Amino acid sequence: MSKPSEQPGLPNALFEVATLLAMLAAIGAIFLYVPDDALQGPVQRIFYVHLAMWLSTTYPAFAVFGVASMLYLWTREPQWDRLGHAAAELGLLFCTLGLATGSIWAKPAWNVWWTWDARLTFSMILWMIYAAYLLLRTLVQNEDLARLLSAIFSASGLAVSYLTYKAVYWWRSIHPAVIVTREGSSGLPDPRMQITLVVTLIAFFLLFLWLMRVRVHTARLQEEAEELRATIVRA
Repeated sequence: MSKPSEQPGLPNALFEVATLLAMLAAIGAIFLYVPDDALQGPVQRIFYVHLAMWLSTTYPAFAVFGVASMLYLWTREPQWDRLGHAAAELGLLFCTLGLATGSIWAKPAWNVWWTWDARLTFSMILWMIYAAYLLLRTLVQNEDLARLLSAIFSASGLAVSYLTYKAVYWWRSIHPAVIVTREGSSGLPDPRMQITLVVTLIAFFLLFLWLMRVRVHTARLQEEAEELRATIVRA
């Protein structure tokens, strides 16, 4: 039986407070501090959340998922599968939110909810890959086989994650390369916009880390409960 999970302590509480303060700072900056965009007006404010959904949460989640899956294939240690599974769940969540906020922004900006732009297409493929991964974990009854197949399946997700990020640079696209344009200049001319973007990216990254800790801890508690239940049944 595995070692019982440790109880959250002072460092965890401080991390939660820091995450909360960062999120409040991001919300305040988006709604009260940053100016309206000269061309798009107030609707451009959703950009800060939309970009954070990808750069601070979705991409890191899928990176953790891929690395953890490879480590599981190498070591067969269940903690790597636990970490990868949690990252995939969060990645799918934030990928969904990223697609949703992108569609909300696209309607006033492009006058369409969706278009088969290169980055948008790869984003949808990425969403389907990780939805299929979680479905695979549900359908395969043998836990060891589910872990193995899921870890192998993660390679396709890593490849599509990279293509999603680079699509705007490699193919003609209506999707903007916002932080650095093709000409090499900043896509955010006002310093307040740049500050708001940095604050929002940090806030959502801290949120991602906090959710990862909570989800991994919950998964470990579930495994301990299953082990305890199995021990009671055998007794």
